[in-house]
Amino acid sequence: MIRPRPAAPRDDSIPTRATLLERLKAWDDQAGWREFFDTYWGLIYGVARRTGLNDAEAQDVVQETIIAVAKNIADFHYDRARGSFKSWLLQQTRWRVQGYFRSRQYQRDGQRFPREQPLDTTVLEQQPAPGDSDLEKLWETEWDRNLLEVALQRVKTQVTPRQYQLFSLHVLNEIPARLVAERLGAKLAEVYFAKYRITKLVKHEVKRLEKTIA
Repeated sequence: MIRPRPAAPRDDSIPTRATLLERLKAWDDQAGWREFFDTYWGLIYGVARRTGLNDAEAQDVVQETIIAVAKNIADFHYDRARGSFKSWLLQQTRWRVQGYFRSRQYQRDGQRFPREQPLDTTVLEQQPAPGDSDLEKLWETEWDRNLLEVALQRVKTQVTPRQYQLFSLHVLNEIPARLVAERLGAKLAEVYFAKYRITKLVKHEVKRLEKTIA
């Protein structure tokens, strides 16, 4: 499996995190917002699902979190010493996820209960909200997974379908290179070249993403 290397020293030819955040403060920067959505929606969705929310709820969390970012990004000022955008986005996501768990506590078998009505402990036990530490662990795991997935999707458009297939079978699916070559009628050297080239491109893309988001 590909394991991203630690971030390299800053390359001034690549937009910095602060640059992207400033772009997001412009509502009409459609390219900036598209990059933001394409990069983060999978992270937010994945975290929401892993906390126990269903597909529809997780999609709502994504939508509500993106809207919250759009409304509040103007007040966010990038300062590594005070806290990263990554932590700020986690907080925005946390509030939406916990909101769904709170609303679940007042629903059972399709019936809604007044918020003033005390709930028995069995209802609360059936719908436990994730604790802060648990959510932070999920966030870190999903962050790394999502970063690699975004990088793979971007690199996929930069190589031929055959090269990516060779790479995917050998590296992502961990099938021995010789078996991949036999299955696709390729030379063994083709498999190793696809692995070398795409791995290099993915690591470069991960570094770029680490500098433009976080």
